[in-house]
Amino acid sequence: MTRRQHFVIILILGALSTVSPFSIDMYLPGFPAIARDLHTSISQVQLSLTAYLVGISVGQLLYGPLLDRYGRKRPLYAGLVVYLLASIGCAFSTSIETLIAMRLLQALGGCVGLVAAQALVRDLFPVSQIAQVFSLLILVIAVSPMIAPTVGGYATMAFGWHSIFLILAVITALMLVGIYFALPDGRQPDASLSLRPQAVLRSFSTVIKQPQFLIYTLVGGIATSAPFAYLAGSSDVFMNLYHASAQEYGWIFALMTVPLVVPTQFNRFFLKRYSSEQIILVTLTYQSVVGLLMVLGTWAGWFGEFGLIGMLFLFLAGQGITGPNASALSLAPFTRHAGSAAALMGSFRMGFGALVSATVSLLHDNTAIPMVGVMTGCVVGGLAVLVIGQRIVQYQTTHRTSNEPLVEVVL
Repeated sequence: MTRRQHFVIILILGALSTVSPFSIDMYLPGFPAIARDLHTSISQVQLSLTAYLVGISVGQLLYGPLLDRYGRKRPLYAGLVVYLLASIGCAFSTSIETLIAMRLLQALGGCVGLVAAQALVRDLFPVSQIAQVFSLLILVIAVSPMIAPTVGGYATMAFGWHSIFLILAVITALMLVGIYFALPDGRQPDASLSLRPQAVLRSFSTVIKQPQFLIYTLVGGIATSAPFAYLAGSSDVFMNLYHASAQEYGWIFALMTVPLVVPTQFNRFFLKRYSSEQIILVTLTYQSVVGLLMVLGTWAGWFGEFGLIGMLFLFLAGQGITGPNASALSLAPFTRHAGSAAALMGSFRMGFGALVSATVSLLHDNTAIPMVGVMTGCVVGGLAVLVIGQRIVQYQTTHRTSNEPLVEVVL
């Protein structure tokens, strides 16, 4: 693989991974406008975000077996076409119920990008490079929160919130062209893999029984759900509590991508000296301490708008390190079932993200406490699962017999 091919592949895989972030981030500044236009409340509009996250969670479970059975590209084309049509449906929604339904359908199509991108990383790169490739992908992904809310804010002001979804449809059409001409096929179709429910469940069961996958999928899913609490609550906190305009909120949101981008690149250097397991333990401990201080300070009234932005900045710095390392450790044991593993990992992350998003909405009390409290709860929970899981595996390793393997490294 030449350097140019490597760059193009990373760019396309990053673009595939940004389908859902763009779909989430770009319409956040339009929440107040959507609520006014559809004669509903902000909390109801937040449910359209929850619906999207639910759709991603369910959809990824469907695409995992399809990507293993039919290869990577055919399901990818089908899902993106569904996403494109649903985006147009969102643009022409005239009620909050219709918008929620279209967002669910949009997610069911667009989530194929997440699963396919992760499976293709496993297909196209050696295991030793997976964590570094995920760090590069996150660099590409992180550009979307810098661009999407700002574009969404200005598009809402200039053309109305409907234009946001038309822009997403155009971007998807361009992406389909790039995939057709420049993305390698990856793993070939495997006709021996059945799509019957029992066979699919057996495949998922095989993946879940892998201890390394189970531990780091739980850790990654719980800990990396913290930004979903921020997504669900930030527009209300900054636009209603601190009275920021749609454009100002877009710039605040863009600023919050800096702590997500920069650490991912440091991660590439950390991996040369430390293992992914060591890195995750340190970053989750750091985030837990910062999160607890953020909750305490918010409750005590220590922070104004800029103080809260500063604490969020420090908190989110750990996300760009935890995510790629957890993903790499989750997928490393697999070759044949990489698609199913990626689907389960992504499904859990988005499913837990949907739960987190709904929790912030339900706890809404016109303060920042629900947002920062749920964010902190995610990383503390992830740290607890990591410590307990590592101790269980260590105990099993110590007490197993010499003829009893702990894990099957390649399935």
